[in-house]
Amino acid sequence: MLFVTVISVTGGTAVASSTTAAVVAVVITALFSVALGLRRLSPPLALSLAWAAAVLQMLAMLPPLPVNLAILAVLYGCAAYGSQRIFWLGFSSAIVGALAITVYLLVPSMSYALTAAGSELLWLIVNGGVLFIAAVLGLLLSWTVGALVRTGMRARETAALQRQAEARATAEFERNRIARDMHDVVAHSLAVVIAQADGARYAAVADPEAAVGALQTISTTARSALSDVRMLLTQLRHSQAEGPQPTVADLEGLYAQVRAAGVDLRVDVDPAPPGEPPAAVQLAVYRILQEALTNALRHGSGGAVAVGLAWLPDRVSLRVHNPVAGGAEPAPSAGIAASTPVPAGGHGLIGMRERAQLIGGALSAGPDDGGFTVVATLPIGGAR
Repeated sequence: MLFVTVISVTGGTAVASSTTAAVVAVVITALFSVALGLRRLSPPLALSLAWAAAVLQMLAMLPPLPVNLAILAVLYGCAAYGSQRIFWLGFSSAIVGALAITVYLLVPSMSYALTAAGSELLWLIVNGGVLFIAAVLGLLLSWTVGALVRTGMRARETAALQRQAEARATAEFERNRIARDMHDVVAHSLAVVIAQADGARYAAVADPEAAVGALQTISTTARSALSDVRMLLTQLRHSQAEGPQPTVADLEGLYAQVRAAGVDLRVDVDPAPPGEPPAAVQLAVYRILQEALTNALRHGSGGAVAVGLAWLPDRVSLRVHNPVAGGAEPAPSAGIAASTPVPAGGHGLIGMRERAQLIGGALSAGPDDGGFTVVATLPIGGAR
């Protein structure tokens, strides 16, 4: 900027015919130089100073100066860094400025051309058109480059915001997943503990050995639940830590816990899993069975609970049926249609349905044959 100022002052002083003109040239150079320095910090002020300097130059009838090139940088700054209003003011300034340059440069020839022959007037019109087009292209080129830079910066900002939104969505998804796991672990374990504690209380006098066995089951279940809760809390503190997840190999332990709570559990697996099912399917099967058996333990009438698993090549079908005391239909909960009765509270059923939908499956639950039945179909091939 200092180099442009020195050259402009020198050139302006050389072409000035008087001391006044030289002073005006220095002022114009200063205005353009300040506008050049403010083009990014304050595009509106830079544009205003550039216009003030240009008007002063035309009023003083000074010839073009080297510092006039600052106009290109100012238009670039308006397009790249200005507000929406300054963006379009810069565009308008390029058009109006090109017209002003054309008229200003042709003023000395106008009076002569208007009194001359038609060929001279035609020459003036053609030259004026060419000059206007050249000025428009030159000014709009700088503005267009700034507009492209502005678009690139907006694209980077949009991409950064999108990455932040995706990160927040991922974190929310993880929190919801951990919340579902926490519900499944705590609800199932507490249901087993409560059932065992009730049994131990009644058996304490009549059958002390049964009471000792019940207390042992309570201890084992509570320790297992505590371990699972600690793992989930670790995942909350360290979002990258996945931790081990239940698989179909853990189903036998789940069945053993339910049977230890006094439930007559009958499991039928036909056909068996072909190979190693996807981890997402194994986790969904385990958690859905865990919640369904917990509901059977809490709300069942004490009769036999039937579990059916069919591991087909493209899907796994799951069915859990338990009798309900007195044939009463459980009340629906929030988030489930009124036509679908669910156990009191119903949050577990919502979680089961979400787990099924998460891997592209479907789950239905409701009263059936004097009891309550949960049916789920989970695809194997498209599971993530």
